Amino acid sequence: MIAAPAEASPARKIRSFVLRQGRFSPAQQRAFDQLWPRFGLDYAGTPRDFDAAFGRCAPRILEIGFGNGEALLHSVQRDPARDHIGIEVHAPGVGRLLNALAGAGADNVRVYRHDAVEVLEHEIADAALDEIRIYFPDPWHKKRHHKRRLVNPDFAALLVRKLAPGGRLHLATDWQDYAEQMWDVLDATAGLRNSAGPRGHIPRPDWRPQTHFETRGQKLGHGVWDLLYLRS
Repeated sequence: MIAAPAEASPARKIRSFVLRQGRFSPAQQRAFDQLWPRFGLDYAGTPRDFDAAFGRCAPRILEIGFGNGEALLHSVQRDPARDHIGIEVHAPGVGRLLNALAGAGADNVRVYRHDAVEVLEHEIADAALDEIRIYFPDPWHKKRHHKRRLVNPDFAALLVRKLAPGGRLHLATDWQDYAEQMWDVLDATAGLRNSAGPRGHIPRPDWRPQTHFETRGQKLGHGVWDLLYLRS
């Protein structure tokens, strides 16, 4: 799950997350020590040469807030023709994914542990991404906290800039009122077209695996909304 945006003082810019360090297992610590040089990208604040980082030129998918990495690993394995970039700030989740990637022998994925907004603004060129995925962002379900949600007009405009023409923006949430907010924002964002029509959603596509928490929620009667937008 995506870590949530933090409150900001007047002198400090709002970030896309609240840093939740968590606790490392020995295996996760070893993953950082041994595997970060292979899969990790250290934030530098300057445009990134992804052709050099991956050793090839290929279409690229960005997943923001990959949590423990189940969906990212699934996509890496089923879609080897495209390169994958993951962003997550929760260190134990990153460590878990690093171990899984090594076990899978993956080489078409690189990972940031940094604020997604800063990576998008400073390291990823405009029109550089074939697809952006945001799965189950923190819903901040209390109404007074809705202003902390990741999907807002400024962030949506940034995503549009980074998508190539014809690119896809895929979001998923299990909170209906967050889906409503996503529609409010994204249906009104210049450069995006809802593939299912205004305020529409699609069945879960095969490139997004169903998570354990999603299965449990559906058994309790919770809905899930997949929103797919195209960059016009």
